[in-house]
Amino acid sequence: MKLLPIFTSTIMLSCCIAQLLTFSVQQAETMDMHVGRLTVLPASLPVFPVVFTMAIAPLYDHAIVPLARRATGNEIGITHLQRIGFGLVLLVVAMAMAVVAKAKRVARQVGEGSEGPLSITFFWVAFQYLFLGSVDLFTLVGPLEFFFSEASATMRSLATSLSWASLASGYYLSSVLVSVVNRVTRDGGRGRWLSGDSLNQYHLSHRVARHRVVAM
Repeated sequence: MKLLPIFTSTIMLSCCIAQLLTFSVQQAETMDMHVGRLTVLPASLPVFPVVFTMAIAPLYDHAIVPLARRATGNEIGITHLQRIGFGLVLLVVAMAMAVVAKAKRVARQVGEGSEGPLSITFFWVAFQYLFLGSVDLFTLVGPLEFFFSEASATMRSLATSLSWASLASGYYLSSVLVSVVNRVTRDGGRGRWLSGDSLNQYHLSHRVARHRVVAM
């Protein structure tokens, strides 16, 4: 029972990851996906956090942990809860960068219209994926180690499964939020906010764009 507060606090984290892995790919489909002569597929964007995690994992184990061990006197450098908390902070940064990328894309959409790819590079979306890789390193491994170390020997199998249950619950919550938003906004006369053949046709973007124009 004492592990449940940590379990519930990581559900929203998984929900945010689900949002970044779905709507961000849809954003990239409306952006310039070229790097020189190379055309990057939008669905390949989730490779960025994987590659970044592979790059920083050795750095974390061989540089950050020894420094943290000297500073804290803790054998593992920082506690599992501190690792989870730091990952949550990085998630806030990743979501903030997602907001910036969304604002840039919508501003370009206002100037160019919604037909065809926009002349804005997909790297605006890729930046948030770099932070997402750090989030994976801290808040996917951290809860797994925490639940295993804090549970009694007879409860470790069940406690370890909480980490994966949190991940699944967050993805389900993401689907519920999208469904609720679409259900609430479907009677507005313009269709559902998060539904359309292209992200450029989503009514949420239209409303954001209109407010930006009024503000300007």
